Amino acid sequence: MFGEINVNKINKFILGSRISIEEFIAVARYGAKVEFSEDYIARVIKSRRLVEKWTDEDRIMYGITTGFGAMCTQVISADETAKLQRNIVLSHSTSVGEPLSIEEVRATMLMVLQNVGQGYSGARLETMEMYRQFLNLGITPFAPKEGSVGYLSPEAHIALVLIGEGKAYINGQLMSGKEALERAGLMPTILSSKEGLVLVSGTTGVTAIGALVLYDMLQASKAADIIGAMTLEVLKGTTKAFDDRLMSVRPHEDQRSTADNVRKLLRDSEIAKHFKEHRLQDALSIRCIPQLHGAAKKTLRDALKTIEIEMNSCCDNPIIWPEGDDGEAMSGCNADSSYVGIEMDSACIAATMIAKMSERRNNRLVDGSLSGYPWFLIKKPGLNSGLMIPQYTQAGLLNDMKILSHPATVDGIPTCGNQEDYVAMGYNASKKARQVVDKLEFILAIELLSVFQAYQYMDDNLLQGSASKAVLDEIAQTVPIMEEDIFIYPHINTLRDLLHSGRLIELVEEKIGRLV
Repeated sequence: MFGEINVNKINKFILGSRISIEEFIAVARYGAKVEFSEDYIARVIKSRRLVEKWTDEDRIMYGITTGFGAMCTQVISADETAKLQRNIVLSHSTSVGEPLSIEEVRATMLMVLQNVGQGYSGARLETMEMYRQFLNLGITPFAPKEGSVGYLSPEAHIALVLIGEGKAYINGQLMSGKEALERAGLMPTILSSKEGLVLVSGTTGVTAIGALVLYDMLQASKAADIIGAMTLEVLKGTTKAFDDRLMSVRPHEDQRSTADNVRKLLRDSEIAKHFKEHRLQDALSIRCIPQLHGAAKKTLRDALKTIEIEMNSCCDNPIIWPEGDDGEAMSGCNADSSYVGIEMDSACIAATMIAKMSERRNNRLVDGSLSGYPWFLIKKPGLNSGLMIPQYTQAGLLNDMKILSHPATVDGIPTCGNQEDYVAMGYNASKKARQVVDKLEFILAIELLSVFQAYQYMDDNLLQGSASKAVLDEIAQTVPIMEEDIFIYPHINTLRDLLHSGRLIELVEEKIGRLV
């Protein structure tokens, strides 16, 4: 189940069986080393031998002994197969703009390794060993991120470095691919039959970016429970709306577990107990936390099921089917990105729903007529703006998120001379989801900043819950209580890092046990 594995404690991952999203994050984000299992090696070698055998027999196989896409009827001679694979990498390296992040490129290489390791792709083990070394030695190819419909171009830029072309980062320094290989003590490879196609095709990039994003969205949904509960506490809300009897008559699992999270967070709160009967019911942004957060979590967890299936699949075309008298190269379209794309489009909507509730809760905190505290949570409002403007920041971020929540996958622009007359656009769904979760984290961080400031106005005779206190104590180490206007920007970033790193969740779970 998500969140049970501490990604920071995974130092090594052995490819060869199922990979979880936590193991994936440990490699892509935190630099865990990668090794190949004996089963992995055996599967790769077996499928490669078939490709070599069929090539020697002059079989007609898409992308191996033929051209690509609309050129699939053009037969390529045996002595030109290596040039064909090099050409596909060179010609497909056409994405533009800013580069993918280091973790996104690492994630993509990991997904290529995982894809080939299923044993249905036919790439050589030595080529996969190069990508494994890239991950373990910190060689990160430069890959522009704009201009992909689902695969091909960013993946091709990554593959350039294998053949000593393109550019790569080592220790943050960008250099030519050839120089990067020399510094690492590696030699460029000459791609063999099918390998160029394996390296650029499939859902590896879409899945890689989507998995990174989804991990952060799921973490943010837990953080939203924590921050929402603290807002409820400091606004003297009633916990009656979170009663399990109420949840039981509408038994959505994620709604019920979210309500349980809030009850656990406030179980030992003197503030929550004292104000339980303070008002009949709170505004929707507070009493609907189980319902909205729960619905969003369900969408994200449904997406996780899809992502983890995709992470453990073969998304190549053609696939090398090793069974039967002599096996078979089977053309189809497992490279289609619809599964991941639709889920990431849905995840964008779910994350935006969490963000819009956070912004409304924050508005209640800074509005003196609603909170009962000084306007904008500052002494001498008027002379001081306090936390007035961070809510503007939330409004701007939320507007962006709403725009980005328009689905990418409903669009389709034909490519490849109408051989690809339908295009899934899953890459753009994952790419915009990266922007969405970044903005969600900042919106939640701003709410948390207001929560921290609001607690100074609480009655000192009533103690907050132990989970709230742990969070407040952590924040107090780096963020000052505002007595007058200060430069706020760095403190928003500090709190965003507290969320993104998982430290916020860790602090709370150390006090009250695991949140769901």
